[in-house]
Amino acid sequence: MTDVTDSAWLVEETGFGPEGFDRARANYHETIFTVGNGRLGTRGSLEEGHLGQLSGTFLGGVYDGHEVPVIDLVNVPDWLDTAVYVDGVRLDVDTCTVVEHRRVLDLRDGVLTRSTLFEDADGRRTRLETERCASMADRRICALRLTVTPENHDGQIVVETGIDGDRRNLEALPVYPAGTVFDVRTRWEKWALAKHMEQTARSAADTLYLQMRTLDTGVELGFLASTTFATPPVHRAAQQRSERVTERTVHGGAPVRMEKLVAICTSRDPDASGPLPDRCRSALAEQEGFGSAGFDGAGFGSAGFDGAGFDGAGFDGVVAASRAVWEQLWDACACEVVGDERFTRALRFGLYHLLITANPDDPTVNIGAKSLSGEGYRGHVFWDTEIFMLPFFILTQPDTARALLRYRHHTLDGARANSREYGTGGARYAWESADTGREECPQFTPDGANRFWTREEEVHVSADVAYGIFRYVEATGDTAFLHDYGAEVLFETSRFWVDRVAASPAGGYELRQVMGPDEFHSHIDNNAFTNRLAQWHLTRTVALYDELRDRHPDVLAAVATTIGLKPDERDRWQAVAEGIVGPRTVAGVIEQFTGYFDRDDIPITEWDDNDMPRYPKGYHHFNCETTKLLKQPDVVMLNYLLPDEFSAEVKKANFEYYEKRTLHKSSLSPSIHAIIGMEVGDTTRAVQYFERSVLVDLADNQGNTAEGMHIASAGGTWQILVNGFGGLRVLGGRLSFTPWLPGDWQGIRFRLRWRGRPVHVSVDHGHVELLLGGDAGGTEGVLVGGREVTLTAGEPVRVAR
Repeated sequence: MTDVTDSAWLVEETGFGPEGFDRARANYHETIFTVGNGRLGTRGSLEEGHLGQLSGTFLGGVYDGHEVPVIDLVNVPDWLDTAVYVDGVRLDVDTCTVVEHRRVLDLRDGVLTRSTLFEDADGRRTRLETERCASMADRRICALRLTVTPENHDGQIVVETGIDGDRRNLEALPVYPAGTVFDVRTRWEKWALAKHMEQTARSAADTLYLQMRTLDTGVELGFLASTTFATPPVHRAAQQRSERVTERTVHGGAPVRMEKLVAICTSRDPDASGPLPDRCRSALAEQEGFGSAGFDGAGFGSAGFDGAGFDGAGFDGVVAASRAVWEQLWDACACEVVGDERFTRALRFGLYHLLITANPDDPTVNIGAKSLSGEGYRGHVFWDTEIFMLPFFILTQPDTARALLRYRHHTLDGARANSREYGTGGARYAWESADTGREECPQFTPDGANRFWTREEEVHVSADVAYGIFRYVEATGDTAFLHDYGAEVLFETSRFWVDRVAASPAGGYELRQVMGPDEFHSHIDNNAFTNRLAQWHLTRTVALYDELRDRHPDVLAAVATTIGLKPDERDRWQAVAEGIVGPRTVAGVIEQFTGYFDRDDIPITEWDDNDMPRYPKGYHHFNCETTKLLKQPDVVMLNYLLPDEFSAEVKKANFEYYEKRTLHKSSLSPSIHAIIGMEVGDTTRAVQYFERSVLVDLADNQGNTAEGMHIASAGGTWQILVNGFGGLRVLGGRLSFTPWLPGDWQGIRFRLRWRGRPVHVSVDHGHVELLLGGDAGGTEGVLVGGREVTLTAGEPVRVAR
């Protein structure tokens, strides 16, 4: 196992005796132990597998819709696929007794280590140790190291390893009576399984190669694996079968160490050229020590690998190069609750998962609701990216933020098609998006009992995309992005809004038959959040048009030519923006939508073990329409997103009104209530909401982490730390800090990047300390507690609170 000292960087699983491996928690650990690099995510399943496992590897952007209602993120070939036999007995938790079991994910470098001591029926004890990583330095490369150590015997050891393309996606669970409990060993066998790949090539010689093609989308996937052993095996045999290639090596009783490097290339990789097998070989060749022989298309030629394979950097070299990238990533986004190891570990855990699910090198992909750690929501992209995750990337990893926003430009044709389908012009972004940008939201629950209206009515996503674009440019000053990509998106989505509005009988324009962030209420008119964000979107786009017309006419002309934009469209955008009806307000409380105040006021009277609200008796997700109950913040979310548009009194009135009616049935909900609660001075539940959000997956406090990470909640948690406890707002284009800390916290620290310069922030109960980085002499004006402060690069500034 890796020698580690700072436990605040470690996520661990430990067990001893016959129950040393907790089968009931296995799928949970598979999610939290996911290794990845932004391009790929591999769940933390045991290499040899077991009954009830939910293993999976997912590649960003690799979707397929073969014989399924809506498209899936494909569960691609398994590159781990390794089993060990001792005198014919397979070492796994179903065949042997587990004497000891420990796994550790080191968040600093993304390496997952494992040590399991097995005892078979004849009393032979054998320790199985593994290390795995997905390289951040070369996102085509994954690596596994296996060590097998006999502890009380000298039995024959056999290692089988390969690439397994016989994979399936979960499709639907048959309808069972309420309360049905499944044995954890067979739970996933109850599901209908969807096949998304077919084999197109394979070879098993000195190396192992498997090529698969997705059935509908036609994406080619190439996996090439090479293994080396510290001590050469006494026998090696390559094996082929349909959709799987393996090698079987036989060893004496001495300890066995294997290193396995895998190159993964696809036909959809940006700037990819040349045959897929050659590209895989080239990827491995870039790892020091790889053989130089050519690839003949069916396998390596006889002059290729000589059996020694990698005799250079190997596994350690892959990890070292990846670790160097991780050091840079952590330097840019470091954060902690000073003196609280539990919260600091949980924060780092969330950021680790954000970092391994976003790819700055590929502008054609985005982040699915379960990241690359599971099949939940079929890998689809929601508003979660722009509202909950993008702020973290904008302020710590701006290159990644740019790539995530370029995905929206990449899928603009799909958004145009969505708009045409509903009889409007311009571009309408999908509520659930995948590879093309077309709407992929299912219409019904898996059992067919309830209808989803989100695909038709949750149109605020188009304004959310615009919000993300403007906030990115504001924080980075990247006007080139705005000129090259953003303007086209903003103009096309503005065209959608002016077609989507309807004339109001009282004058002006309404948005009817919509759904706001609170998904308990469908078919509503004039949702305050949707109306105001659409209005904000149009107003900002008009200002952009005017700026381009006056200062960059060549840019405007190019975009106008591309999309056929006429000058009078700008005036139409402005007229609609000025005419969109505003909400009714009573005693400062903004009515969530027309008629909301007339709905049934059902009190919340019960809370669960996490001190979160339960549904009132008789109510559930699909029958709260007639009530004032909220799934998650709506008006309060609007107050948060547009911080300088609402007075402190209005924010406080809305928080107090809607807080008592919000059930928090989304993992996205607690973060916003925590932040606004602190802003308006109601801190009674701030730490509780923070704990709920930061531990949603580590503590599995929603009970479904087994299906994948609540990755947007990780982004929301970062916002609680930075925007809540750190009090960060962008007011009038400037950073503003008005922090609040719980009495028993020592302080917090975090790092940002603002307009190209790093900013280090440290808060304790008496002071805020800021350090601006970048070139010497550079300055930045900020607000601290409402006071003007000028930061000069390299000079710490300490301000009393």
